[in-house]
Amino acid sequence: MVPFIVYKLILVIVVFSVSLVVAMYSTYAERKVAAFMQDRLGPNRAGPFGILQPVADGVKMFMKEEIIPDVSNKWLFVLGPCIAMMTALMTGVVIPWGSSLVIKGQSYPLQITDINIGILYLLGVVSIGVYGIMIGGWASNNKYSLLGAIRASSQMISYELAMGFSIIALVMHTGTLSLREISAMQTGWHWNIFYQPLGFLIFIICAFAETNRAPFDLPECESELIGGYHTEFSSMKLGFYLFAEYINMFISSAVISTLYFGGYHMPFIGRFIHEGNWLTLLGIVFLFAKISFFIFFFMWVRWTIPRFRYDQLMHLGWRILIPLSLLNIAITGVVMYLTGRIV
Repeated sequence: MVPFIVYKLILVIVVFSVSLVVAMYSTYAERKVAAFMQDRLGPNRAGPFGILQPVADGVKMFMKEEIIPDVSNKWLFVLGPCIAMMTALMTGVVIPWGSSLVIKGQSYPLQITDINIGILYLLGVVSIGVYGIMIGGWASNNKYSLLGAIRASSQMISYELAMGFSIIALVMHTGTLSLREISAMQTGWHWNIFYQPLGFLIFIICAFAETNRAPFDLPECESELIGGYHTEFSSMKLGFYLFAEYINMFISSAVISTLYFGGYHMPFIGRFIHEGNWLTLLGIVFLFAKISFFIFFFMWVRWTIPRFRYDQLMHLGWRILIPLSLLNIAITGVVMYLTGRIV
């Protein structure tokens, strides 16, 4: 039997490595998706079909000169990208990546930790991530970086409210804050998307804003802020900010799949395989298929929809999404009362 600490350490290393690899090859996928939509080839020189392009980009980042501006706050300048990267990687610990593997009669759940307030943990860690952007933008002592950091912090705080309200309705429906329990409830076709369609729509819009993805990429728009909060960053400090964005996109896709699309469950498979490690491994494959679809959706939207103006972004967050999320909570409460789930 593998000791508990050793097993958890192995799982941490696997999730950490998978997050980095997915983020690395998401950069390749994004460039290929963009090329396809613009009738181009995309990366095709580094390795067959350009599959070594992310490796070449990583080597380039490591080999670049490390520049810290003289007028910057040097400690905070280094701390900013570290916080952004650390919080991005911390979010994956509460996601159930599969059911359980049985090895020599011992069951090993494929989740680093199953805390009963997993959703609150996610929201808490995501809210810390804004400090990495704010500190990095302020420490650069550059007006464009500071404007980008202020935009990012205002945007993330605004959309966290609507995201939190959309999850409240989901928690009312499921009765739990544990991601494993929420995933376990969605066997067959009992996916939460069918019970909370408005909540899902609000959540995914807020996920775009939280990850600073287009059409909500105003904190780093080149046309106005020449790069935004990471204007002054170079080498792997810039790489940390860029990697953190893609890791956040991966984790957001995993959370969406877990909360609304059944997680590692797939309809009809239970008819053929009832239990065992093969069912667990198939569940992992199904979860990553759903995650891959949502990652593609993030990229599809980026190369399809133009960027909002900042006043439109704030108007959408405060005057449309927050009232809609409150309305969704009220509708959920009324439906639960009429169906006898609350008295």
